[in-house]
Amino acid sequence: MSKVKYKYNIKTLTYEKVQISWKSIFWRVMSYLATGIVFAFITIFLAFKFLDSPKEKQLKREIGQLTLQYEVLQKKMQNIDIVLNDMQLRDDNIYRVIFEAEPIPNSIRKAGFGGVDRYKKLQDFDNATLMIEATKKLDRLSKQLYVQSKSFDEISSMVKNKAQLMACIPAIFPLKDKDINRISSGFGWRTHPITKENHLHAGIDLSAPEGSPIYAAGDGKVERADNLSQGYGNHVVINHGYGYQTLYGHMTRWAVRLGQKVKRGDLIGYVGSTGLSTSPHLHYEVIKDGNKIDPIHFFFNDVKPDIYAQMLELAARPSQSFD
Repeated sequence: MSKVKYKYNIKTLTYEKVQISWKSIFWRVMSYLATGIVFAFITIFLAFKFLDSPKEKQLKREIGQLTLQYEVLQKKMQNIDIVLNDMQLRDDNIYRVIFEAEPIPNSIRKAGFGGVDRYKKLQDFDNATLMIEATKKLDRLSKQLYVQSKSFDEISSMVKNKAQLMACIPAIFPLKDKDINRISSGFGWRTHPITKENHLHAGIDLSAPEGSPIYAAGDGKVERADNLSQGYGNHVVINHGYGYQTLYGHMTRWAVRLGQKVKRGDLIGYVGSTGLSTSPHLHYEVIKDGNKIDPIHFFFNDVKPDIYAQMLELAARPSQSFD
């Protein structure tokens, strides 16, 4: 029960009961409410400012996890970058050197991305710097991986072509017996045994008994198998591709037909003495891009080094050729 209040009246010298009007009561109540609202607003403001709601706490934990994942992602991309740089170095300095290909320029490997607004949509986030750096690095790695993938595709093609090239190059001794004494006349200026004129002997003569088998020096296709060229008698020409051809002359007979594909080591004919020849032997030539070159240089991988050295010495001696 509310207390009754009195006031002293100096005129009547008595105490009189205080009468409170409804208007005063109303304004007093309103002042209390206003004060309460102000304090409530201040309390709520401070709570929102310095205290987190359960939802905000959950969101902050998720943001912390995402930030941590971005940092882990950055480290992983750094490791990938190291591995990719190693692959690029080996690609330029080993693989492409082996296959005699030009290295890929850094301007292509490290090419950037056009457009100043490419990452603008990420700039309004609280962790914009972290997100933009991670995205840039990922874009760069993706571009470099694409370039490296294309490079490996090119190298794969070069490996295939190199394997074909190595199989096609005339790289073996065309007779079964690799005795160095088979070399009766080398490449160079020689005296012709019939005309007695000094002429360029454009191949080497390998002496062997008549009927000895002759083998293809590399993979290729038979371009000629006839006796229509003056001096060579029965002979075979194999086109190996890549600018290489080989000629086998003075056969007693050939064992292949025109247009036939042959592999290195396949039988193609037999030693004879047809055409302008003084005794059974094989006249063997190597042609590169239409120019006849010394066949002796193609035996290096087919004989031991000391035997090859003796072959070089024997082929260089001046002598009369057999054709």
